[in-house]
Amino acid sequence: MSDDDQTYEVGYGKPPVATQFKKGKSGNPRGRPKGARGVRTLLAEALAQQITISEAGRTSRVSKSEALILSLITRAIKGDIRAAAQILRLMEEQGEAPQREGGINVTVIDQFDDPE
Repeated sequence: MSDDDQTYEVGYGKPPVATQFKKGKSGNPRGRPKGARGVRTLLAEALAQQITISEAGRTSRVSKSEALILSLITRAIKGDIRAAAQILRLMEEQGEAPQREGGINVTVIDQFDDPE
């Protein structure tokens, strides 16, 4: 061993010299294949596709993402509590919280006093 090898400190982020990548050689020689797309890209492309929907006897072409939102709103209006909660959460995320005119005050009592 040379003096350089003996003074080299092996530890976190400092692998042994024998296992380090050689100069000029890639650690991923085959690399990512051309045309490979990630999940985010695939999802964005799928949601951007146009479909035909019919509302009130009229047909129109909308994106799949728009159709999902319209479907969620329709389910919420019909009384689906989970759909309504999802719509309200989406509205809050977008800064469009519904206006509250009156209000209901809810007081939670976690312990009852015994009148005895």
